[in-house]
Amino acid sequence: HARFDARGKWYRYSICNRRIRSPIAERFSWHVRTPLDVEAMRAAATSFIVPEIQSISDEKVKKFLKTPVLEPYRVWLRKLLRFKPHVLSPQEEKLLAMQAEAKQTPEQAFSALTNVDFDFGTIKTPEGERPLSQSTYGSLMQHRSREVRETTYRTFFGEFEQHKHTLASLYAGSVQQDIYEMRVRNYSSTRAMALFPDAVPEEVYDNLIRVVHDNLPLLHRYYELRRRALGLDRLAHWDVYVPLVAEVETHTPYEEAVDTVTAALAPLGEEYCSTLKSGLLGDWVDRYENKGKRSGAFSAGSYDGYPYILMNYKEDVLRDVFTLAHEGGHSMHSWYSARNNPFPHYDYTIFEAEVASTFNEQLLADYLLKNSEDERMKSYLYGKLADDFIATLFRQTMFAEFEHTAHRMVEEGTPLTVDSIRSTYADLLRTFFGDKTELPEVSSMEGLRIPHFYRAYYVYKYATGLAASIALSRKVLQGGKEERDRYLSFLKSGGSRYPIESLQTAGVDMKSPEPIREAMQYFQSLVEELERRLG
Repeated sequence: HARFDARGKWYRYSICNRRIRSPIAERFSWHVRTPLDVEAMRAAATSFIVPEIQSISDEKVKKFLKTPVLEPYRVWLRKLLRFKPHVLSPQEEKLLAMQAEAKQTPEQAFSALTNVDFDFGTIKTPEGERPLSQSTYGSLMQHRSREVRETTYRTFFGEFEQHKHTLASLYAGSVQQDIYEMRVRNYSSTRAMALFPDAVPEEVYDNLIRVVHDNLPLLHRYYELRRRALGLDRLAHWDVYVPLVAEVETHTPYEEAVDTVTAALAPLGEEYCSTLKSGLLGDWVDRYENKGKRSGAFSAGSYDGYPYILMNYKEDVLRDVFTLAHEGGHSMHSWYSARNNPFPHYDYTIFEAEVASTFNEQLLADYLLKNSEDERMKSYLYGKLADDFIATLFRQTMFAEFEHTAHRMVEEGTPLTVDSIRSTYADLLRTFFGDKTELPEVSSMEGLRIPHFYRAYYVYKYATGLAASIALSRKVLQGGKEERDRYLSFLKSGGSRYPIESLQTAGVDMKSPEPIREAMQYFQSLVEELERRLG
């Protein structure tokens, strides 16, 4: 057998990529092609467990739950039993589990097509020819040359447009699979099915979209500020990602970055800061870029080991200091949860995870703004905070609205085609960017480019996570021991509660639209500060 953490992710990844060397890894590595293969094997082999438990009478289950030996499993069992109306017979569950790998075909085909088969060519820049790819697109869109940005944009989405029918078919197939499972498991809608495991009321989703729409004039005000700051007659879609203030030249050795992060997190107390600092300077982090190492950053927690952070830290990139704080937030969430919960319910949801990470970024930004005497640095930080807010709360909400609309169309009998997908997405682009932003026809291809759409109803958690972290960070920064302890109680709760309940423990009610409104007030303060600084 293979060993998995509660998320069932890290050890799968380790085995399949041979990052750990063990008899188990060696035994599996010759025939395991991808992590999804291992997941399919595990799902099929264990598919009988849930139906067997669900078949026990409610009366017996109530007696079992009072048994001391089941104490570590009580929360897990209660959550499992909640699914009873949606669980099938053991034979039916096995059939569904056996098709888990095939179900991933649209997502895997999309990934292979866009990451391997697409040829984006090269882009001519003042620094020379640069290859255009999925990974270089983001950096080229932040180039100071507008010509480079426009050429990159049109070339990139032009390649997607050449394959629009294939992309539309893949996405439509993914949505159809969601609807098939929804109907088989007797949910009222695909969104209801997606939100059910976390017990998130659907009004949370609706509140997010409604409050964001109410504040779109504020977003349009920011885009007008951006147009003036960049000296443009008309803002275009390829102008919205370049930083308003060019990144300030900095040099922050890794050890200094750790000192800065732990100083910024001082409001969380000695235990939090000393534990994190020891881990970041010790064995928790693979720090620097290396040949063959994957890009980006992530944190992977495990119950009986220390958290693991992958970084590609660069001393001359200030954003990497924020990334270190972000991943440190995930790791400390895992650290606290593992020490305060039995294994069956130590693992927390993505809904909660995105709070712990962005919370740390909020404290770091506050610390840097208060301790910097360089006005250019402050302007850069305000611009970064505004751009990050737009990317996380406005943009992810636009994505969430699109995928809900797409699923609802199919649920109501309207097929997804190239034209219907593009027109739906184009309408949202015009709504979010406003009439004064140039959106060429090819811009609607972005709706067929987002890989997260193959994990339906996932992206809204980024937006709610940021809103919650802004509210909680303000409470901790402006409060005292009580506010800090409530936040730490949230980290310690792990998976022992549903996310809405655990966040209420920390002091924020995500069932209410107020945290989203409070986040918008925060964004307004950023816009006003940038208007004062940039004119």
